Amino acid sequence: MTSERPAGIDLPPLAAEAIGTLVLVFFGVGSAVLAGEYIGTLGIALCFAFTLLALAHVFGPLSGAHVNPAVTLGTLLAGRMDPRTAGLYWAAQFAGAVVGAALLFLVAHQVPGLETNDAFGTNGYDDRSAVGLSIGGSFVTEAMLTFLLVFVFLSVTRGITLRGLDGVPFGLALGAVSLIGVPLTGASVNPARSLGPALFAGGDALAQLWLFILAPLVGAALAVLVHHVVLAPPEVSRERDR
Repeated sequence: MTSERPAGIDLPPLAAEAIGTLVLVFFGVGSAVLAGEYIGTLGIALCFAFTLLALAHVFGPLSGAHVNPAVTLGTLLAGRMDPRTAGLYWAAQFAGAVVGAALLFLVAHQVPGLETNDAFGTNGYDDRSAVGLSIGGSFVTEAMLTFLLVFVFLSVTRGITLRGLDGVPFGLALGAVSLIGVPLTGASVNPARSLGPALFAGGDALAQLWLFILAPLVGAALAVLVHHVVLAPPEVSRERDR
């Protein structure tokens, strides 16, 4: 399967990924940092879902609104994107996440008494998990939650981008995994979302960051494998219907 875009990718999709990831981090992580005690896990999950739904509507036809290196890895492994384009997407996503976290850090420091050290909406396991989830349980959780998110993206699309109502199940999937994942690990499912806040939290947030980069990528690879096995390409489906 060939990529939707030529080798010489233009700037707008990269800008969309950078801005989209910035917005996802600022609003999604910001809901936990600035309003978590008022809105709870449900509110945080809804904020992530609504933000991704909006981004999918605005940026979906342009870049796919991946705003997540794991989703981009899934499209790459599925043969829908060339490595160069995927690398540019990753660079844009990580840059956007760092800028979004920096803006959130600036706002958080305007709130009297709000602590950001070793917390700041970061992900964690063991004593940094709200329920004390172990390192092994956290790895499996993050991999499986990301599996669902990437599997949904691959299932509702045929290429890199989102068309029509494709963004609805994608956004709802992020809301669902956030509902489950926030109390367990803080619900990463996105290496860029994890990196940005961890850089400003420091301490154990950085020490545990590796899991929240590796596990989502493993989940994305698993989603590609299952998608390939379970959901036949359109050409195969048409042959079966004859």
